[in-house]
Amino acid sequence: MKTEGHPALNNVCFLDIGTGKKFLTKSTMKSARSEKIDGLDYFVIVRDVTMDSHPAFTGEKRMVDTAGRVEKFTNKFKRATKVK
Repeated sequence: MKTEGHPALNNVCFLDIGTGKKFLTKSTMKSARSEKIDGLDYFVIVRDVTMDSHPAFTGEKRMVDTAGRVEKFTNKFKRATKVK
């Protein structure tokens, strides 16, 4: 494998805002924010949702408010039937 042309791997810490959990890994990503963890410098990448907080992985059910869309549809349908 050629040594040139490949991006450098960096120590990266993905920070989940919702849970505060940190995932330490290596990635080609960089960030302006860095943090020293266990004696090593890590680039900190902040994420809103990770596998630690995503409903698909946690099994948590979240209710989505669709009443506004349903009411909008019904009002539009009522208006269309009254015209005819």
